[in-house]
Amino acid sequence: MSKSTKKAQTNKEWVSWNKNIKHSYENLIKVNNEDELVNAIANNSSVRVFGNRFSSSDIHAGTSTLVDVSNYDKIVNINKETKEITVQAGISLEKVINTVQACGWCIPCLPDINKITIGGALATATHGTNGFILSKYVSKFRMVMADGTIREFTNQDPEIDAIRVSIGLLGVFSEITFTCEENYRLHIKEAPMKDADWTAKLDGFLNTYDFVRILWLPHTNHGYVILGNKVDQDFKFKSKSAPKYYKKRRKISQKLYKYTHKYPRFTAIANKILYFLFFTAKQEHAGSLYDATVTKKRGATMELAEWTVSYSKFQDLFKELKAMLEDKTNKAYVHVPMDIRFLKKDNAWLSYAADEDVVTVGCVCRNSPKANDYVAFEKVEELFLKYKGKPHWAKRFSATYVDFEKLYTKWNDFVVLRSKLDPTNKFLNGYLTKLFVK
Repeated sequence: MSKSTKKAQTNKEWVSWNKNIKHSYENLIKVNNEDELVNAIANNSSVRVFGNRFSSSDIHAGTSTLVDVSNYDKIVNINKETKEITVQAGISLEKVINTVQACGWCIPCLPDINKITIGGALATATHGTNGFILSKYVSKFRMVMADGTIREFTNQDPEIDAIRVSIGLLGVFSEITFTCEENYRLHIKEAPMKDADWTAKLDGFLNTYDFVRILWLPHTNHGYVILGNKVDQDFKFKSKSAPKYYKKRRKISQKLYKYTHKYPRFTAIANKILYFLFFTAKQEHAGSLYDATVTKKRGATMELAEWTVSYSKFQDLFKELKAMLEDKTNKAYVHVPMDIRFLKKDNAWLSYAADEDVVTVGCVCRNSPKANDYVAFEKVEELFLKYKGKPHWAKRFSATYVDFEKLYTKWNDFVVLRSKLDPTNKFLNGYLTKLFVK
């Protein structure tokens, strides 16, 4: 075994990116190639895999052995005839997209942060807006199975829709092949809009624009509406930029919100201040989807939750959500913004958009002193479950097996397949056992 795969022994602690999730482990194995990944999986009985640790849930640790794939990050192949790129699972989205754009291509629907590793992003149904979850753009998954064998899954394999969102429970992604499209230029307009206006115009936005994203600002009666259309490279427009101090939004948010953990009611005031300072300017710009819409730097740590609901139910849910959060007796104050995005239906068994178009609504808690102390997560989740909403696999939630078997039509099929492909429960930690074992 090479030096890179020697095990660091005993009494170690895994810590998430926001410092709020910690798990002890016995062995940490850092892999650089597929042979090392195979050995790590085959020769250990309790394993979870992690990359850049951007998950806000407990899915990536809690086992005796951890496998770090962050150095397993190479471009394997570029096929210019088929517009396909094959990469190792530990590579960052940033590196993938930079390579894809150099070829003149794009992955047509991207998450909003570029530091995530591809394997983890795919396994947890990470997504952008106005398209499919990221894993729908994958044409081949190469995986290390629980027994150490290697299998490849393509669109012709019956298991592919289970593999697309598998949370590291069916095997470990080794190499990923994306099918790309020609790159395009996106013309973006951003402006504040009253809640009554943007909700009334939502159908029209989605029918008219190629990119729709709403940064909802609870306690302000406004959303910050971001709309984009594909345009030719020679498209002319007059650009509008936000004031330079807008770059300080996360830093100022951090300072304001540190008081809200002790004085929750101050959140409403903080939100109004942040709206006035950072969400009133109109902006207009253009670029590739990646250049124009993806966050290149996460300015502050936070706790994250996100829920998804059928598009047909969103308007009713939003009215109830807004009323609940603005009720003066409510203690579940929400930091801004709540990120609202839109996904097209797919066939992946554990996708948030399985069988229906959906709306995703993010919820953030900045400067959270610990992972599970945010009342808003509990209250918002309760409302989404009422509307048969689904939580994001890599973020905070309290839903259990009983909830999921009602939410996912293929839940029992996935549970059976998981037991078949991992009969010794190698890939289960305590957290995932509560979710997937009845």
